[in-house]
Amino acid sequence: VQLQASGGGLVQAGGSLRLSCTLSGRTFSSYALAWFRQDPGKEREFVAAITYNGASTYYTDSVKGRFTISRDNAKNTVYLQMNSLKPEDTAVYYCAADLLRPKNWYEPQYDYWGQGTQVTVSS
Repeated sequence: VQLQASGGGLVQAGGSLRLSCTLSGRTFSSYALAWFRQDPGKEREFVAAITYNGASTYYTDSVKGRFTISRDNAKNTVYLQMNSLKPEDTAVYYCAADLLRPKNWYEPQYDYWGQGTQVTVSS
């Protein structure tokens, strides 16, 4: 399984970005997907996740109402739409995948990881 993330960048506070992550090498629709983020010197933090069939989503409290995770099985891609961005959202964002469901949705114990994409929100 290979994950390729993209879409990061520099944005002003209050702005929006959409991250994308494409999975290749396996059947995309069989994988639960998630986004984590990490600041230098800090632990990797859960942001959002979506079940393999898209029926359920999970969010950390700090992004509820601002971020939306979605998936397009036809494009083998998971998205993270980030609105009303704040400087504290600045981090490297990673996509992750696990077959059917992870051991724990909120912990960075997923089997597969993409490279990070930097999101910087200026005040």
